[in-house]
Amino acid sequence: MITLDNFLFGLYPYIAFTIFLLGSLIRFDRDQYTWKSDSSQLLKQGQLRWGSNLFHVGVLFLFFGHFFGMLTPHFVYEAFISAGNKQLMAIVSGGIAGILGFIGVSLLLHRRLFEPRIRINSKTSDIVLLVLLWLQLALGLATLPLSAQHLDGSMMMRLAGWAQSIVTFQTGAPALLAGAGFVFKMHMFLGMSIFLIFPFTRLVHVWSGFGTVGYLFRAPQVVRARRLNVPAGQNQPRRPGAGV
Repeated sequence: MITLDNFLFGLYPYIAFTIFLLGSLIRFDRDQYTWKSDSSQLLKQGQLRWGSNLFHVGVLFLFFGHFFGMLTPHFVYEAFISAGNKQLMAIVSGGIAGILGFIGVSLLLHRRLFEPRIRINSKTSDIVLLVLLWLQLALGLATLPLSAQHLDGSMMMRLAGWAQSIVTFQTGAPALLAGAGFVFKMHMFLGMSIFLIFPFTRLVHVWSGFGTVGYLFRAPQVVRARRLNVPAGQNQPRRPGAGV
């Protein structure tokens, strides 16, 4: 088990994120025509509006919540909020976002599996991705009762310490998870696996969503009317429909 933990939580994160970054770059370079979300809205709208909106709101909140919550060192916020209160805030806000995301992905998965027109036009990767996201959100919700047993913030500190050790390339990161339960570890492993398969699925369109932020800082485009340079002595071209 120690060897397995060292691989899954010491080496596997680097494998997953290397494939995530390099795979995304290679796909953008070689297969730009497949760089899209492959929306099925034209086939049937059905549950799409509710499912998509709930899923995106929930998952985006969870993504940024995990990103800043796990990677922000304790000393940055300890003067404003204790570790226990931060964990309680994470349980409440994460629970609400997780429920929204879970309902959304459940609607999208049901639509993908049981709408004949959508099912026949779905790729295997589309269904596998939705199943993995459904499982990931379910596991995330299953961690809430376990987190509620550690309202002193100890479990959150362990998980954050592991994440910060991984991104700063420190040794001994797997040892920080010695007290973490099976559900926590499965949730973390599946999350890394989603990053692993990211470049090979429709998830690559997430990069485009973040890329649109660049338009806010782009210099304005100047659009001028086109002028025809007609040599002297020649008639100007007549407008269509003009009289003779």
